[in-house]
Amino acid sequence: MSSPFPQTVDKLKGVQILGPIPQEAKHIFNAEALGLLATLHRSFNAQRKLLLANRKEQQKLRDSGVLPDFLPETAHIRNDPTWTGPPLAKGLQDRRVEITGPTDRKMVINALNSGVATYMADFEDSLTPAWKNLVEGQVNLYDGVRRNLEFETNGKKYKLNLDPKRHIPTLIVRPRGWHLDEKHVLVDGEPVSGGIFDFAIYFYNNAFESIKQGFGPYFYLPKMEHHLEAKFWNDIFNFSQDYIGLARGSIRGSVLIETLPAAFQMDEIIYQLRQHIAGLNCGRWDYIFSYIKSLRNHPEFILPDRSSVTMSAPFMSSYVKLLVNTCHKRQVHALGGMAAQIPIKEDQERNRLALENVAKDKLREVTAGCDSCWVAHPALVPVVLKVFNEHMKGPNQINVPPKVPYTPVTARDLLSPFVPGGKITEQGIRTNIIIGLSYIEAWLRNVGCVPINYLMEDAATAEVSRTQIWQWVTHGATTDKGVVVTKDLVKRLLNEEYNKLAGSAKPGNKFKQALKYFAPEATAERYNDFLTTLIYDEVTTIGRALPAERL
Repeated sequence: MSSPFPQTVDKLKGVQILGPIPQEAKHIFNAEALGLLATLHRSFNAQRKLLLANRKEQQKLRDSGVLPDFLPETAHIRNDPTWTGPPLAKGLQDRRVEITGPTDRKMVINALNSGVATYMADFEDSLTPAWKNLVEGQVNLYDGVRRNLEFETNGKKYKLNLDPKRHIPTLIVRPRGWHLDEKHVLVDGEPVSGGIFDFAIYFYNNAFESIKQGFGPYFYLPKMEHHLEAKFWNDIFNFSQDYIGLARGSIRGSVLIETLPAAFQMDEIIYQLRQHIAGLNCGRWDYIFSYIKSLRNHPEFILPDRSSVTMSAPFMSSYVKLLVNTCHKRQVHALGGMAAQIPIKEDQERNRLALENVAKDKLREVTAGCDSCWVAHPALVPVVLKVFNEHMKGPNQINVPPKVPYTPVTARDLLSPFVPGGKITEQGIRTNIIIGLSYIEAWLRNVGCVPINYLMEDAATAEVSRTQIWQWVTHGATTDKGVVVTKDLVKRLLNEEYNKLAGSAKPGNKFKQALKYFAPEATAERYNDFLTTLIYDEVTTIGRALPAERL
């Protein structure tokens, strides 16, 4: 495919690649793809910075007591019943079960062989953004789009099942959020946006081929906090489609409603993307993280142990209820949350009970009106499919009347911290410490998706873990035994759990580094907006700058 812009090579002046590009990836980093990346950076990065600055201003307002609410200036969008999203795109009409995971070759093959409706290939929370991971991920998705995937490890061969009777899931790519940079690629001496990098390289190389294969250039859009951030994506979509001569509306974006501010702007987010919107997703773990972070200055919003904050908690069920109603009113999908369980092979009874709980959770989602849900492991697919197939007879529920008539969700419904039976326990503190340390340690080894206690953990659950402890220490929360959660208590528990983890880990582990980053956050000595930005420099491998023209 040739670019309609013959001056692409000139655009590459000022583009530098600071990471190695192996021979097998050079076709991905072609001049045209890098030309689009450079052009998007030069056209949009200043606006990205303004949007990120606005996040900080909004947080200052919340810290001062201005609680999140529905925006009065956009009431006309919410109250206008006449507009909807676009017709459902090819390959996205039925999304009843979606599998998610990072972009390593084995995962891509297993996901595309799993029998689900769609596969979200993740460059964000389940992938450490080490340069090697990103480069290999783009190669794997390029091959996946073209149905040309094989892999061998330890004598075992993996291959894409091309049986024409089998459904190959529709591929959806999740680029990184707006807050993350990609320091291995500079344009005019400045790091590019991680999200723009992930999008541009995949889009340029695969947009036309994905349409040829029967789907299209589809994306999951993470971490947004304002409808103008959705408009920003829409502007990038339009520019990029024009750039390669693709019809506007060919791109589709599913938005994760995984921040508290975004929950108050669902109509507006759909409206800003209305030519490209595919649906909204319940990003439950990041949503809990954002709830705590957004309301962090206010002790009345303290949450109990993470294990208590299920989707049945009133503020979580209100969020799902509002999302389903908003999506169906606008004729797009309401996408359910994650089932993170992985098989407990050595204990069949525990495994059976875990799968029963998964089925119950998915029954809750499908009866609430969700059109799909996520799973983290192929073993969950039959369990979840059974629930959705039984309770959702059509391809989706967009035009199915709700089982319970809708009543408006108020701001207080979305903010109420009440969790029936919820408690803060010492074990809850220890569990958060274990998850936080274990995840950061793996992330520092370039592993972004980690099984811990038979749950697949990613950056979102690590964020919940450290933010909860920070909240409890900051506000002097009390455990169910009447013990105040102090810095000294957390330090003691941290040392105990660290010694257990480090003592049982293999040589060369990175628990000492993990403790260095996690401890000040958990003890409320400091608070960073994101763990991933805090520790990103640990996984960069900046080398000698290579001008893009010489690739």
